[in-house]
Amino acid sequence: MPKDNIERAIKNAMGKDQSDYKSMTYEGYGPHGIAIFVDTLTDNPTRTVGDVRSVFNKFNGNLGTMGSLAYLFDHKCVFSFKKKDGLDMDEMILELIDFGVEDEYDEDEEEGSITIYGDPKSFNLIQKHLEENGFEVVGAEFTYIPNDLKDVTPEERESIDKMVERLEEFDDVQTVYTNMKPE
Repeated sequence: MPKDNIERAIKNAMGKDQSDYKSMTYEGYGPHGIAIFVDTLTDNPTRTVGDVRSVFNKFNGNLGTMGSLAYLFDHKCVFSFKKKDGLDMDEMILELIDFGVEDEYDEDEEEGSITIYGDPKSFNLIQKHLEENGFEVVGAEFTYIPNDLKDVTPEERESIDKMVERLEEFDDVQTVYTNMKPE
């Protein structure tokens, strides 16, 4: 048996290589004009777009082209870290502005943590700075934050939530974002 056939069989037995996966974002309007972003990680974009499109169609939505709703959301990286005693957040933010961090932050007194927002391109620089300065990072992710939140009625919220739940059932879907105002 040729060596190539053996190597191919071993590779198939081990499963798909992670390099076969692509990060794809689908965007469109759901019921009641709510903007929806769907982040996916897939080894089969054709299957995934078909799955996502079928959910948009089922809920009377429109799947748009890539970038068609980008103006409605800001793409950011988000870091949460444990607050140190005696930390002056104003000074820290001034340091981090050079790394693309925004001057606004959230503080959770109960958890003793701080959340900062920054430019996704600066993710590695921000993470490195926090770690080098001895901060315990408890969360780091990329997210889409809506610029303009829309009010919905309880009935509208129910149908949008059903759509989001249906999208999240797919293995390839990582996260679903909407511009629906929280309850």
